[in-house]
Amino acid sequence: MKDLTMFKLPDLPYAYDALEPYIDARTMEIHYTKHHQGYVDNLNAALKEHPGLQAKSLTDLLVDLNALPEKIRTAVRNNGGGDYNHTLFWQLMTKNALPGPIEKSAQAIIKTFGSFEEFQKQFNDAAKSRFGSGWAWLVMNKQGNLEITSTANQDCPISLGQEPILGLDVWEHAYYLKYQNKRVDYIQAWWHVVNWQFVEDNFRKI
Repeated sequence: MKDLTMFKLPDLPYAYDALEPYIDARTMEIHYTKHHQGYVDNLNAALKEHPGLQAKSLTDLLVDLNALPEKIRTAVRNNGGGDYNHTLFWQLMTKNALPGPIEKSAQAIIKTFGSFEEFQKQFNDAAKSRFGSGWAWLVMNKQGNLEITSTANQDCPISLGQEPILGLDVWEHAYYLKYQNKRVDYIQAWWHVVNWQFVEDNFRKI
């Protein structure tokens, strides 16, 4: 049996202030050490009495939520999803960002949406129109096509049979200290820190 710390907070791939001025250091620190850590802690707590589930990977838990005991299903969905989504999100940002997608992912985006600018517009619309808290995503859907979607709360694309390629956290805690209630400003700023090399790597793995 694994111990109850089987899921751990992953290392942040940069300093808290690395994404300034677009993502401020204090928001990054709180988002990572409080919110993400909270998801990890709560996930481990939910699995405390389920040693068989502790042996599974986070992906295995999330791709078949219906297989989980009903008593912990919501906790794993929320906190496991929060852990998965944020672990991906940190890697999807970088200090020295390229201006746009590259190589195969760029070709696929242009083929699907007509242009990078049209893709950005549709992605921004998904992020802006997500009511309350949640995420905007670029995913590979079950049919093998690129699709822009959004999910509520910490729901995760892999639970819906989709492969996430790019994701944006539009929970208030992702931007509240710098942007306050100005989600649109946060969305526009975020494009300056997208890690397009990681997006390309995601795309190639599917």
